[in-house]
Amino acid sequence: MNRRPTINDIARLARVSKKTVSRVINQSPLVRDDTRERINAIIAETGFVPDPQARGLAFRRSFLVGMIYDNPNPQYVVNMQAGLLDGMRGSGFELVVHPCNRQSPTFLSDVRDFVERLKLFGVVLPPSASEDERLPPIFDELDCAYVRIASVAMDDPEAMVVTNDHVGGIVAARHLVELGHRRVGHISGPPTFRSAHERKRGFAQELAAHDVKLLSKNVAEGAYSFESGIACAEKLLARTPRITGIFCGNDEMAAGVLYAARKAGISVPRELSVVGYDDFQVAARVWPPLTTVCTPTREVGRIAADQLLRSVGDAHGVRYDPQAILPTLVVRESTGPAPKDA
Repeated sequence: MNRRPTINDIARLARVSKKTVSRVINQSPLVRDDTRERINAIIAETGFVPDPQARGLAFRRSFLVGMIYDNPNPQYVVNMQAGLLDGMRGSGFELVVHPCNRQSPTFLSDVRDFVERLKLFGVVLPPSASEDERLPPIFDELDCAYVRIASVAMDDPEAMVVTNDHVGGIVAARHLVELGHRRVGHISGPPTFRSAHERKRGFAQELAAHDVKLLSKNVAEGAYSFESGIACAEKLLARTPRITGIFCGNDEMAAGVLYAARKAGISVPRELSVVGYDDFQVAARVWPPLTTVCTPTREVGRIAADQLLRSVGDAHGVRYDPQAILPTLVVRESTGPAPKDA
């Protein structure tokens, strides 16, 4: 070949489309390994040098993945970002984050503008943004792939990572019942989060299986924040007869319960057992260290990124099984046997 080779020449020699060659040039994960090796060998043999304008020809969009979140827990956001970056490492994609407020009247238009302005390749939706059924049609319209992270299956398997939060409620209830607790309470997350309902559902379900009733007066609605944990605990611990065990919808609220109990002179775990949810760093740093339900948020993020990059534009029609995470209990020093007089 006397003239300088072009991308069309590489495509013809490799017997693939120009789009596939562009994907290899851009280090896209959406090309089979044998095809990638064949194209790279031809590029090396011909001395082909890609035109800078060829970047993005495969998608007519950027190599950016967006994380759209509405979550009051900073540690959740940090862990999720770390997991997404784990899953994207070496893929050629970069992560951009977009905090939002689902209650804002401009929420949908803001999300649409974010996707269109950056020409996003795809988005990952953690709770509670993942639970908004108005979003998937927008992404479909914009030809933007998405993966939703939620406590229950809400979409096609390839577009979901399911965390099975009701199972976390079950293991928390089982732990307290096995310790002899029968007067138990629950501090839930905000009702706009499906996870709050699922964790409470599993907790009440398992208590009922052991003939323990979760009384409505022993349930308080928190906001997944430390401050709301304190406020809810003060109300619950003032009731008589006093409850001996509390399951909190997350670790931040559980830390608030520990604070309120200490302020009220209530010993944990001798007089009150406390169970959190998430197993974030705070769980091991408070005193006493929290017994908590662990959902590996960083691993969930990694799986979500893998789902997105594997499923988007797969030319070979490969279908991927849904990824599910089962919560587990981490026992520390904030739980113990129910008081003998309870």
